[in-house]
Amino acid sequence: MSYANSGVSLETKFCRFDDEIDVKGGCEIAGYASVFGTSDQGGDVVQNGAYGASLKAMMQAGRRVKMLWQHDPTKPIGVWDEVREDKKGLFVKGRILADVQAGAEALALVKAGAIEGLSIGYRTIRAEKSQKGTRLLHELDLWEVSLVTFPMLPEARVETEAKALDQLAQELVAKLHAAREQLLA
Repeated sequence: MSYANSGVSLETKFCRFDDEIDVKGGCEIAGYASVFGTSDQGGDVVQNGAYGASLKAMMQAGRRVKMLWQHDPTKPIGVWDEVREDKKGLFVKGRILADVQAGAEALALVKAGAIEGLSIGYRTIRAEKSQKGTRLLHELDLWEVSLVTFPMLPEARVETEAKALDQLAQELVAKLHAAREQLLA
């Protein structure tokens, strides 16, 4: 992917929101933009620690990872308040700005379940081919995390607050039925 007028050629990597994604207060989202050790549809596997140097350099320079709509640098839709690595992957937490036209559209689509994905925009610093033919990404220069339509990691999915509450209610009802059956038995 090439960013217009920037002279920089960035790669993108897609990841669906996983079970831990939640939309709170109308516009706060959080979840994993990248999962370590998982091969995506392009055959790339991000390695644990791949973002560390980039995140440290950004923090020292006072810069932030950008929140974009569909990797379009002319459409920032919010801010990432927290971007960090943990044992699972690259965790992001931020706010979609509903006062921005593209942000309002993105928020409506996320709430409706039409948009389920996150995608990272990055430059590869260090990678190698594995014996299995996958590309192991050891160090990445992270630029942005976008909300996208088509993520590369299909096993992860978006979870809105309404969906989470509905699932919780269904689980509670099932447990109550099971407890009732035990009492009647």
